[in-house]
Amino acid sequence: MALTSPGRVALRKGRVALPHAIYLITTTTLRRQPIFTHFAAGCAAARCFEDRALLHGCSMLAWVLMPDHAHWLLQLGTEPNLEATVNRLKSASARLANRATGRRGALWTAGFHDRALRHEDDLRKAARYLVANPLRAGLATRVGDYPFWNAIWI
Repeated sequence: MALTSPGRVALRKGRVALPHAIYLITTTTLRRQPIFTHFAAGCAAARCFEDRALLHGCSMLAWVLMPDHAHWLLQLGTEPNLEATVNRLKSASARLANRATGRRGALWTAGFHDRALRHEDDLRKAARYLVANPLRAGLATRVGDYPFWNAIWI
């Protein structure tokens, strides 16, 4: 899908990110390639998810990196720019994962899915959903056994 595809642009049109709002974000690898089954690629990408320089005043509340996608629970800062923050995370993690594996080219799809969380219950459900992802996928039998996740509450 091209960066300027009408459908993608239409989905983002009129969307406003709010200061300090919390978003559940999902992004997938290009053609759902399981890039992050390669441990070095996973380690390289995961380092980016809590990098304060990349977050620009945002807070990463929780994240999980799956073989072919990532989920982030992200709280925006005072100057909200959700798309720019997601793009920085994707760009930096792709660059480091590519370097770790010797691959070249695009790693992530152009877009992402986001959902604003409005209630405390939504936040708890989203955090549980994130950290349980590897269990549902059969990648681990306990959350602590899976290497690519973190949450501020743990």
